[in-house]
Amino acid sequence: MAYRNKTYIAFDGDNDMHYYRLMTAWKANDGFSLNFNNAHDLNTARDSSQEESIKRQLRERFANSKLLVVLIGANTKYLTKFVKWELEVALRLGLPIIGVNLNNSRKIDDRCPSTIRDQLVVYTSFNHNIIEHAMDHWPTNFQNLRSAGTTGPHFYNDDVYRRLGL
Repeated sequence: MAYRNKTYIAFDGDNDMHYYRLMTAWKANDGFSLNFNNAHDLNTARDSSQEESIKRQLRERFANSKLLVVLIGANTKYLTKFVKWELEVALRLGLPIIGVNLNNSRKIDDRCPSTIRDQLVVYTSFNHNIIEHAMDHWPTNFQNLRSAGTTGPHFYNDDVYRRLGL
């Protein structure tokens, strides 16, 4: 069994790549404390034109992932080929999911993909501090809530954002 220490990031590669790149820049910059082992660094599909080839590589990434972060942009809920599939795999594997709203909403909103709308997912705005907080705390909270039979969307209250300087 693979050691699960990676963070899998799902996003709209056509429209939201700059948000993904900003997260990887935060990770690389010594001035930021955001730290994650990016599952996307593990491999690259050899034949990126074939859906099954891509999904095979994504499954390898999932095998090493402990958490999924989904960047939720204007079109994310309409992406059924890969993002929906990635969310379904994460749910099947029981991975904690953090929904990061690119419109700065701090809660679930109408951009949320239907696949995770009623699931145990925490939602945040797109900001370094709250994403880092969620990555540090949500996996444990998720496991505790799931063990207690809790379902449905979650979010951090305004006090958490204030404490983080937001």
